[in-house]
Amino acid sequence: MTEPTGHSPLRAELGATLRLAAPLAAANLLQMLVHAVDMIFVARLGEEALAASSVSLAVFGLTLWCLSGLTGASGALIASELGRRAHAVREVRRSVRMALWLAVATGLGGMAISAMGETLLLAAGQEPAVAARAGGFMRVLMWAMIPMIAASVLRTFVSALGRPVFATAITALAIVVNLAGNWVFVFGNLGAPALGLEGSALSSVLTSLAMLAAYVAAIRSDRRLRRYRIFGRWWRPEWQRLREIVRLGTPIALTILAEAGLFSGAALLMGWIGAAELAGHAVALQVAALAFQVPFGIGQAATIRVGYHFGAGDRVAAGRAGWVALGLSLSFMLVPAALMLFAPRFVLSLYLDPAAAHNAALVGFAVQYMMVAAAFQLFDGAQAVMAGALRGLQDTRVPMAMALFGYWVVGFAICLWLGFRTPLAGIGVWIGLAAGLVVVAALLTWRWHRREALGLFPA
Repeated sequence: MTEPTGHSPLRAELGATLRLAAPLAAANLLQMLVHAVDMIFVARLGEEALAASSVSLAVFGLTLWCLSGLTGASGALIASELGRRAHAVREVRRSVRMALWLAVATGLGGMAISAMGETLLLAAGQEPAVAARAGGFMRVLMWAMIPMIAASVLRTFVSALGRPVFATAITALAIVVNLAGNWVFVFGNLGAPALGLEGSALSSVLTSLAMLAAYVAAIRSDRRLRRYRIFGRWWRPEWQRLREIVRLGTPIALTILAEAGLFSGAALLMGWIGAAELAGHAVALQVAALAFQVPFGIGQAATIRVGYHFGAGDRVAAGRAGWVALGLSLSFMLVPAALMLFAPRFVLSLYLDPAAAHNAALVGFAVQYMMVAAAFQLFDGAQAVMAGALRGLQDTRVPMAMALFGYWVVGFAICLWLGFRTPLAGIGVWIGLAAGLVVVAALLTWRWHRREALGLFPA
């Protein structure tokens, strides 16, 4: 990473953040398109298949996000090391190597959880037919767990070293691979067997392997990245660095668990309310998640920018980096909020045909849920960026506690109450989601504002 120059520190920081955040946000959006490809093909298999895919991803996705968050702590460490010393080759290599170790070790645990998917879904009260189809789907999808986590580690590395465009290009490649894989294996083209739902899972596995291979090739081909020799002597342990990643990463993983768990829990609640409500929830959540990818990318950039200044000991620049990132996020989130509020059917047309008679119930529920989603867009963007900025200061434990309180003590409690104790049903569940996001955004912003007084930037 090179530090920006210019007459205005604010303008320089804005430019540096944009250069980093834009390709990361683009990669995040493209990743959502990868998932959208799956949904488009699975939706053609029927409502039950779509419901099975949705609850499967509630389990698989939650596990993957948590483990990626654990290994993602390496990003804050890498940025801080580069801030302290421009060419911290040995230190960066240690962080990446141990993060890859964690990717393999924890990925095996994630595979075990996915293998028990049907049992977990039955215990959660899902319909036996949906749980059975979801179980078969996850028994194939689980083989994507380790390559996906490892690819996220390499993405963090290339981004922190100033090559975030690799993430964009590789994710674009993933769309092509996944589109071809779904076309071949879901409906049995080019002489392949028609595997249906399991075919979509197989396509995801092949896509994850292609992404991992592409990152390895990109790192080996780029002169700046190659000098870190992150694949050399990969068997050598660095126990202190491993403990450091675990120390920082565990609260991040639990924070992700709190947030993603809230949305996954909402999917399970929707399954109890009805299949049409669950399908509508799945589509509306895809729309909200698509919008979230931009502030998520800005939050990733904030971690790197704040971490760099933190390592350099520049508290003024670190504060400026955090506030610039927040301003960018809030500015952008006005756009999806307006689209969800004033043109919901147009947005839904990206995923399905809103005018089709067989989609009538699904679309009706999805439009209602998107009205609520429009209301919490700014808060969702704020909490993502503030969490990222605090991670740059290597502050992860208290934000974790704030997330647990906001999402579960406030958010999930409201989901349960309004969803099952009032006539609001699905709308009530979404109001609970909104309440959790508002509380967490407020708490994290307050902590960032008080960072000096709280001693988050040591003297």
